[in-house]
Parts: sequence; C-alpha cells; structure tokens
Amino acid sequence: MRNTKITKAQKFSATIANIAADKSISHRCAMFALLCDGACEVENYLLGEDTLHTLAIARQLGLSVEQLSPTLMRFIPPKSGITEPSDVLDCGNAGTGMRLYAGLLAGVKGHFVLSGDKYLNKRPMKRIIEPLTSIGGKIYGRCENSFAPLSIIGGELQSFTYRSNVASAQVKSAMILAGLYANGRCSFSEPLLSRDHTERMLSGMGVEFDTWNDEQGAHLHFMPLASSQKLRSFKIHIPADPSSAFYFALAACIVPDSHIMLENVLLNPTRIEAFEVLKKMGANISYTLKSSQYEDIGDIEVRSAPLKAVEVRDNIAWLIDEIPALAIAFACAKGTSTVRNAKELRVKESDRIAASIAGLRAMGIECEEFDDGFSVRGGELKSASVNSHGDHRIAMSFAIAGLICGVEIVDSACIDVSFPNFLELLSTITRVDSVQIA
Repeated sequence: MRNTKITKAQKFSATIANIAADKSISHRCAMFALLCDGACEVENYLLGEDTLHTLAIARQLGLSVEQLSPTLMRFIPPKSGITEPSDVLDCGNAGTGMRLYAGLLAGVKGHFVLSGDKYLNKRPMKRIIEPLTSIGGKIYGRCENSFAPLSIIGGELQSFTYRSNVASAQVKSAMILAGLYANGRCSFSEPLLSRDHTERMLSGMGVEFDTWNDEQGAHLHFMPLASSQKLRSFKIHIPADPSSAFYFALAACIVPDSHIMLENVLLNPTRIEAFEVLKKMGANISYTLKSSQYEDIGDIEVRSAPLKAVEVRDNIAWLIDEIPALAIAFACAKGTSTVRNAKELRVKESDRIAASIAGLRAMGIECEEFDDGFSVRGGELKSASVNSHGDHRIAMSFAIAGLICGVEIVDSACIDVSFPNFLELLSTITRVDSVQIA
C-alpha cells in the first residue's frame, strides 16, 4: 500500500499539456477495434490500470496490438471475429470494462467469464444483467445475478425496446453493443442523456443512430450490423480526460492568486458539467475550441476566484465522477452547498457519499449526509489523514484539498487506475511525498 503526503501550496501559474488521456474513449477504442473491418490507429491511449486491463482482454479475444511509437498504437482486429478465450477475462477495477464487455460478448458465440478485483466484484451488476437477459442474453453472476464474476454464454439476441430507469452510459453502451448483434431494430431510452461517447464513436464507424430528447428523457433507435458487416476502422487521437483535468481546475480555483491552462481536453457537453458547476459558484473558467474529431477538443483556462455555495440536483449523470472533487470546492465556498439525486454515488468504486463526508469531517468541515447526497458548509480546511477507501476519485479529490492545508492520503496507489501521472503533475505545484507501507 502507498500513502502520500501533500504539502500546502503557494500561488501558482501553470500550463499542463499531459493530463491523462480520456478513460472512456480509451476503453471504447480497444473494444470497438475488435469489430472493425481493418486496422485502427490510436494515439494517446490511456496507460492506466483500468484501460490496460481492457486492452489485455481485447488481446485475449483476438486483437493484435502493434506499438508504432511511444504514443501511437495499431489495433488489428481478428480476421475471423472474436475468439473464445481459454482463461478468465480480468477487468481489474474497471466497472466500465466489465459492463461494456458484458454487452459486447452477450451476442458472440462462446463462453466468457469476466472477473475483477475485490472492489469491482462487490459492485452491482444486476443493472446490466437484467436488460441483457431480457433480450436473450445468458449471463450469470453471484448472489442471484447481482455480482461478478460473470459467466456469459454468448448467442443470438432479440431486437428490443428498452427503457432504463437510470441515466447510465454503462447500461446504455452495454445495450447498444448487444444490439449490434440483434435480429432487428433496437430502441433505448433513459431519463436524461448520459455520456454519449458510444453513440458518437459508432456513428463515425458506420452505425446509424436516430436520437432525440423530449419531456420523457433521451431516446435512440439503431439497426444492428448485417450478418457479415463490420464497423469501419478508425484513426483517433484521444484527448485529455476532463474528469482528470478537473482536479487541476479545482486547484487553480481554491489556491488564491493561481492560474492554470489545461490543453487539448475533451469538451463533450456531457463531460464538462462539473466545470459549469464551478462557474455557477463564481469560478473564472473559459473554453477555447481547437478541433473536432468524433468529439470537440480544446483548452480550458482557470483563474482563482472567491467561491459561493451552490445547489446541485440536475444533470447528475454528467458529473457523477467529479462530485467528490466538487465537495472540496464546497468546503472552500461561502455558505452551504448541497448535492441531491446522486444515490448512484453509493455504488461506485466506494460509497462516495460516505467517503466524501468522512474525509471532509476529518478535515474539520461541517457537513450532513443524505441517502441521495450531502450538504457541506464552507469553512477552514485543516490538515488530516484521509482514507481513500481504494477509490481513485476520493484519493485525488482530497489530495487537492491538501493544497490548502496539507493532507496525508492513505492508500493512494488507487490513483494509478485512471491518472498514472497525477502525483507527478501535482509535484509541479507543491511538495508530494509517497511512502510504500508493508
């Protein structure tokens, strides 16, 4: 186990061009390449633990990977389609990897077993097993199909009209990937548009989506692939992950007289909602669009500013990963901020509501826990030791809090899941000391 101490920071001005690549797009590049009609070129694939597990699984399923340069890979799909592996497919800590692979493999002939680490195998999987089973998928999990390991017997799937009661990109993506093998037109609806990388990427690869929003939520229709049809191959440069960039935007907001420029960040509207919340709190944030390739990409500039309290209850699906970091902004703001409608936080890598509240209280902040969120009264952060509970988002959020007063993060190794160079970048702002604990 690794513990890390963060020293209180002085004002800073920085430009960061090497924020970790987007995790969501990296996952999808490895998976989607399995279904393509030719070699794909992927630049800036995230070399984090989660996405490396996804890539390793793709290799077990028949993908060939060539390293063309330190940052450029060629993904070569299997000529005869996905092959049945001889071993368990290890997803590590990657919930996205497990849930999307479950959808992709449900329609592929063969037997597949998906498992993960001790944290992932405690996360709920019924939310994908039930919809996939309803269209003919044969997926079996522990505790009455609630948890991994998952055993999948791939086979023929039926067309569907499915309405999800949660806005979840993982549920939606699993159903879309399963629907590529279905026997007719498929329809999916959710209460609010969730992150839409799957639709955007597959649209560029030849899948035709009909999408619209109304008072009932977000909807899409699409046709499955024909019997011998494959997706078009792609070339992509993966931009910086806005969820990772957000930690350094937060740092510039809360450390007085500070400024940061974050370069080449994904600007998908469903991914920058947390930045918009900071703007509502009074933060000085601006975007500069630089290019569009499947997605909008650009720079984000942030300058420190006094923050005021805010109520967050809408578009929760668009900022679910950043809420622990927003809790740190709330602690530095004037007044009492609240988050509601965020019960999904209970079933992430940790119970992020409980973990955020525990960390804030350890640092002297007054807060209240709700079933579906929490409230935070702005105050003075005090140095403390905070347990990450094995959750990379909790670890990084409280590391940024340490810029105000100093902090020790217990079990900081989990950061490597999504942002391997986070501590290296943080060390350009303040002193960072890590120690391996036996």
